Amino acid sequence: MQQLILPVLLVSFLTTCTRAGDWCYQSQFACDHQCNAPGNWNHAHSDCEGRNQSPINVVTRKTLKDERLTPFKFDNYQQIFRATIKNNGHSVQVGVPNLSTISDGGLPGGYKAVQFHLHWGNNGGPGSEHTIDGEQYPMELHIVHMKQHYTDLTTALSDPEGVAVLGFFYERSTSANRKYEPIIKALQNIKAANGNTSLNSISLAQLIPPEKNLTTYYRYKGSLTTPGCTEAVIWTLFENPIPLSVEQLRAFSELKFQNGKQMVGTFRPVQPLNGRQVFRSGGAAILASSALLVAAIAMAFALSPVD
Repeated sequence: MQQLILPVLLVSFLTTCTRAGDWCYQSQFACDHQCNAPGNWNHAHSDCEGRNQSPINVVTRKTLKDERLTPFKFDNYQQIFRATIKNNGHSVQVGVPNLSTISDGGLPGGYKAVQFHLHWGNNGGPGSEHTIDGEQYPMELHIVHMKQHYTDLTTALSDPEGVAVLGFFYERSTSANRKYEPIIKALQNIKAANGNTSLNSISLAQLIPPEKNLTTYYRYKGSLTTPGCTEAVIWTLFENPIPLSVEQLRAFSELKFQNGKQMVGTFRPVQPLNGRQVFRSGGAAILASSALLVAAIAMAFALSPVD
C-alpha cells in the first residue's frame, strides 16, 4: 500500500504545480510560484486555444507572393516624443502618442500606434516569438497599432482586423546601437516589476531599420501573443533585423518578474498554422529574384569559353 501512496501524492503535487493562478511564461513557472505556463494559458483565457494563434514559424518556401503587400506609408514615425517605460511584470512596454500612423502595406486602412514592447531570451540567447525557417532571433519588437477610428485597444480587439502589429527581429552586433541607449539606460531604473520611469526623447523611426529597408516582409492573420490571445491581429514581420550588442541584449535579462525571478524567456512557443496562408511582400520576391539573377550571370561567366 505504501508503494502506491508515493506515486499518487507525486501526481497530485505535479497537478497542483501546473494549474493555478494567473498566466506566466515557462521560465517564470515554479512550484513556489504556481501559475499557468503557456501550455495551460487556456485555463486562464479560453481564446488561447483558438485556431488562429500567434506566434508562428514562417516557412519561407511555403509563403505566397501577394502584390497587394506594397511598401508601408509611415506618418510621424520621425516624431520625437517623451513617454513612460514600464516593467509590467511580463515585459517592457512604452506607450506611444497616437500621432504615429501606418497605412498602405496591404492594410485595410490607416492604423495609429498605441504602444511597443519586447520579447527576449536569456542574456542574449534565442528569444524571439516568431521564427523564420525555424530560426529564433535573440529578441523581437512589437509595435502595436489600432484602426484610426478606435479610441481604445479593447474596442479595437473586438474587430477581427482592428489591430495591426509590426514585428521586428534583432541580431547580435559587435558594436552598440546608440539609438537604443535611452531604452538601455532606462532599464536600470525599472528592474522590479511595476517599476516605471521617464524615457528621454525618442522616436519610433530610430528604433527600426530605415524605411527603404522595410519593403521585405511577411503577412498573416493571428492573435495577441499574450492572454487573452484575441484573434484580431494583422501581423507584419520584417525580414531586416535590428542590430544590438550582446551587452545591450543582456540588459533586458536584468529585469525581474512579479515573483522576483530573473525576467528571461519572455516568449510564447510557436503555434500551429491550422491551414492559414503566410504571404510575402513583392519586395521579398524581388530580392530573391535579384539574387538568382546575379547567380545566373556569375554562372554564365564561369561557363563562357576563354579565348
